[in-house]
Amino acid sequence: MQVTYRISPGGNSGINYRSEAVAGLAYALRGYQADIDYANKYTGMNYEERGRTTVARRGEHVVLPPVDTSAPANGPEDNRWPARQVVASLGDDGALRAAIRDNDWNTYRILARGNRLQHYVNGVLMSDITDRDPVHRRRGG
Repeated sequence: MQVTYRISPGGNSGINYRSEAVAGLAYALRGYQADIDYANKYTGMNYEERGRTTVARRGEHVVLPPVDTSAPANGPEDNRWPARQVVASLGDDGALRAAIRDNDWNTYRILARGNRLQHYVNGVLMSDITDRDPVHRRRGG
């Protein structure tokens, strides 16, 4: 999937995919989210909404191993899923951040093939996940 976006000052949003509606909460989804924010602090990362929280920050190639516990409502104090394993760097955060155009149009591309999830902004790979957790990963939605 590929979209072109521009976000308003102060905005914080994202593109939810492989998601399901949360019963009892209007407009709430549970699933993967390609983050977008005006300050570009989070743009490019993968956040699992109402699930494992931050699963990959910008610049990280992450493996999510199987875990025996249910997904907590929140991650640890830095809002990252504790079981995640960073296996490689995709580059310096500052250099990746420089690929994102401020207050302008950007292209966001999401590649979701099987258990591999990749987020590209303006053609630059920002985060890469291999989700090996059969209990928590999402295959559709």
